[in-house]
Amino acid sequence: MLMATIAPEIDLFDVTVSDYYGHEMASSRFRAEATLEDDIAHVRALTGKPVVSVGRFTSPETMLSQVRRGVVDLIGAARPSIADPFLPAKIRDGRLDDIRECIGCNICYAHNSLHVPIRCTQNPTMGEEWRRGWHPEQAPALVGQHKAALVVGGGPAGLEAALTLGRRGMMVMLAEAEDQFGGRVTLEASLPGLGEWARVRDWRLHQLSKLPEVELFPASRMTAQDCLDTGAAHVFVATGSQWRINGRGVAFPSGVESYANPMTLPVDAVLKGARPTGDVIVFDDEGYYMAASVAEALALGGARVCYVTSRNAVAAWMQYTGEQPQIHKRLADLGVTLHLNALVADLGSGVAQINCAYTGTRETHACEHFIPVTSREPQLTLWDALQGKALESLQLIGDCKAPGIIAQAVHDGHRAARAFGGPETAARRDRVALAG
Repeated sequence: MLMATIAPEIDLFDVTVSDYYGHEMASSRFRAEATLEDDIAHVRALTGKPVVSVGRFTSPETMLSQVRRGVVDLIGAARPSIADPFLPAKIRDGRLDDIRECIGCNICYAHNSLHVPIRCTQNPTMGEEWRRGWHPEQAPALVGQHKAALVVGGGPAGLEAALTLGRRGMMVMLAEAEDQFGGRVTLEASLPGLGEWARVRDWRLHQLSKLPEVELFPASRMTAQDCLDTGAAHVFVATGSQWRINGRGVAFPSGVESYANPMTLPVDAVLKGARPTGDVIVFDDEGYYMAASVAEALALGGARVCYVTSRNAVAAWMQYTGEQPQIHKRLADLGVTLHLNALVADLGSGVAQINCAYTGTRETHACEHFIPVTSREPQLTLWDALQGKALESLQLIGDCKAPGIIAQAVHDGHRAARAFGGPETAARRDRVALAG
């Protein structure tokens, strides 16, 4: 082999595979960590030279195992280092429980694909180290005395806000309406392949357990009066959002009247465990992972699923995370009927009308259950009720401010907590230096 022939002239072999999107750069949804071992394990014995490789290593135990077994000599960790830039230092110091493990969502890769500054779901300081002066591990201590803060909502934004405020030395109460913290993260992590996403919740809860400044209150649904009764002078509202059932979205800005039908089932019901069977139509007008994940979950449960999308591909936005071909194949393999460039224009009794998005050509399909995945409605009941109350500050953060991806909710919670107690740090702008 060529590798063995040239080995005497090489000091170090950096080994990977040719399937970049489907294997090396694959998300946790489709590939486990350290997934390249079977493809590169022979290289060290073949060449007799040190080997480095990648594969989204997140566990120090996995890294050590491959080194000890002679698979590799050095670990390449790009995505894990984005999630935690101090990964090597934490391993060296034995602080394994402090490692902020990559969840393999590929949001970093999506931003790279879009040619915009990289973001990370786990690490909200990614890309802000110079621009805003955000250190990944340290938040500036609050100057002077500040009364306690109340964070309402224990989803990704609320957890991050409470953690950052606590690290700044502020007394914080974190109230969550449900028995379990995590909000949408907890619900979405139950969908097929998304289990690693629970790390967004679990890492923050573990870090919060180390902070005596923060007190957690699960199963605490708060009214405006409840908030005032805590005595907190500062309230951060992180009550999230819910999926709309009226069809309002890109294709139908005003919604669809006939969606008010007994067949219509909210996405949130599926996230909480509902698994309808029979003929189910899932309408994807959002374009990311949710509709495809719901369709997959229901197909695995035995439903006859028809997936309809207004886009020209299944889960079209997943092209940016490198997952779109895999999710299309997954649904096809499960027998899901796929309708691209199509709209669910009307619901009747036991049927749905599906129109071509371009020609308007109509088809009628059997439908016992209909799940529209179109857009989300911010939950602002508490926010509205707190307007004009005797508080020193009131902030809206996360999905109830602007529904988006989990990374955006985490970033917004972090930003609000960093900015508390003083003016928000203005972002620096890059300057182009011209020679001559």
